[in-house]
Parts: sequence; structure tokens; C-alpha cells
Amino acid sequence: MAERNLVEAINQALGLELERNERVLLFGEDVGRVGGVFRATQGLQSRFGAARVFDTPIAESAIVGVACGMAAAGLVPVPEIQFMGFVMPAFNQLVSQAARLYSRSGGRYPMSMVVRVPYGGLIGSPELHADSLEAPFVHAPGLKVVCPSTPTEAKGLLHAAIADPDPVLFMEPIRLYRQFREEVPDDYFTLPLGKARVARPGRDVTLIAWGTMVHTALAAAEKLAPQGISAEVLDLRSLWPLDTEAIAASVEHTGRAVVVHEAARTAGVGAEIVAAINDTALWSLLAPVQRVCGWDAPYPTSALEEYYVPDAGRVVGAVLEAMA
Repeated sequence: MAERNLVEAINQALGLELERNERVLLFGEDVGRVGGVFRATQGLQSRFGAARVFDTPIAESAIVGVACGMAAAGLVPVPEIQFMGFVMPAFNQLVSQAARLYSRSGGRYPMSMVVRVPYGGLIGSPELHADSLEAPFVHAPGLKVVCPSTPTEAKGLLHAAIADPDPVLFMEPIRLYRQFREEVPDDYFTLPLGKARVARPGRDVTLIAWGTMVHTALAAAEKLAPQGISAEVLDLRSLWPLDTEAIAASVEHTGRAVVVHEAARTAGVGAEIVAAINDTALWSLLAPVQRVCGWDAPYPTSALEEYYVPDAGRVVGAVLEAMA
């Protein structure tokens, strides 16, 4: 094993995929010669050539549209959209084409493709660079949505996403790209899509999160411990398929839940999680489920983003309300 941060784990996973499967192609804005705006593909064009790792025009709809055609022809495209805030021009291609082509064709056309989208705030970025837009894609049948929170998860989930026959939107939390390192296996391995993990066991309340907010939840759990409150942190890892069994098991164990996400509150994925808890663990609840989310407003300038993105203090407040 070598110690890697999250972006290095992604880079190493992509290199392994290019080595293992000649059908894998990487492309997007600046991913080739420069190695991507965050350097997630750095060095891969020089290793594998410009025919397999290449730059594209600034045209998200074309990037994903070409990927759909490649996947239908049996290739395994892994395009990058520079920031999730830029993905909406490709919404039609993802939802109307990638998510539906396998079923529309009666299984004649495969659609194995992974669209990588860096996302999230607290990075001091300009407008449209920090949005969390997972909800409309979770709502699209046929499209899987995955979001790691650690370097090891990033590598294992990315390998699994590339191996999956369905199209996958792979959300990469920018805030975590270089935040910490951990030992990550050098060899190929996968983590199952649609399976959550308990990042911290607890007995009094379940904190449900993904991506960067997993670490916000863990920080809140640390603050709650001296108050005698034991918080369990559940890292969803996949937003679709959603691991409702893990959610129900944790809430049945603790009796309380707080959902934490960066995206705006109204119609966010958190609302679906609350509905899932009501469907599967209602009689175990000792208090209403709380949500700690971004505000129902456009993502602000960098000077105000600390007031927008949930922090450990807001999560602690929600837990105390649930405990009361």
C-alpha cells in the first residue's frame, strides 16, 4: 500500500483501468496535456497516448453525447466535466440518452460509462463552481450516482463504477481532493455500489451523509461525545442505488436521525432519505428526522460560503434538537 490523497487515488485508479482494458478512454476539458484542472489525470496522456486520453472543446453536451455513442459501440468512456455546476448543458444527454438507451433498445446497446464530476463548496471558487446538483440525477431511472468520502473509497468505487454495465455519475468532493492521506491498496479492487458503510458506530443518533459532509458529521460526533451523546455516522457512498437497508438498520438501532448535505434543502436527496426512514423505520423513531442542508438560495460568493455549507456546529444543534 502507498499513502495517497483522494485525487491521487483517482489518478492511480484511472491509470490501472487504462492498463487493464484497452476500451477505456479518458477525455474532457484539459484532461490530456494539462492533466485536468485538479490534476486528476496528470501524466496519463504521456503514458497512454493522446488517442486514449485527450482534450475536448468546452462543450459539455458534446462531451457526454460523444460518450453515449462510444458506450453504445462497446467502448468504456470516462469523461470529466470540470465542475458539477457545468453539467447542466449535458443533462439531456445523461438523462434522455445515457440513462435510457439500454432499456429503449431492449438491451441491444450497452451503456457502460462513468461521468466524473468534481463538486462541492468551501474551496473559494467563483459562481457555478461549487454547486451540489445530485438530486435531479438521482431522480433519473437508469443512472447511478456515487460519491466517495475517502481516498480508499474513491479508488474502489471508481473501479466498480467503470466495471458496471450502467452509466454512473461519479461525484468527487473537491474539498477532500488533498485534505488528507491514507493507505490505499496499489492493486485493483472494487467496493460494491449501493452499499453504505458505518464510518463511526454510535447508539443515540444516526448522522447520514456523503462526500465532504461525512467529515462534517464525524466532527460533529466528536463534539457531541463529551456531552454524553454517541452519534453513529453513516456514509451512504451511493445516492442511487440507495442503501435503505443500512439506513433502516442504523435508525432502528439509535432511534434518531439527522441527514446532512451541501445541496439546497427543498427536494434534496435528504428528503428522499427521510421518506425512506418513514417507510422502513418509522416505529423506531424517538423524534422527527432533522435535516442540515445548504440554504434554498443560489450558492453564494466565496466570502459567504461558510454560512451556506453546513458545519459541525449546525449538525450539533440539530442533534440536540432531536435529543430534546
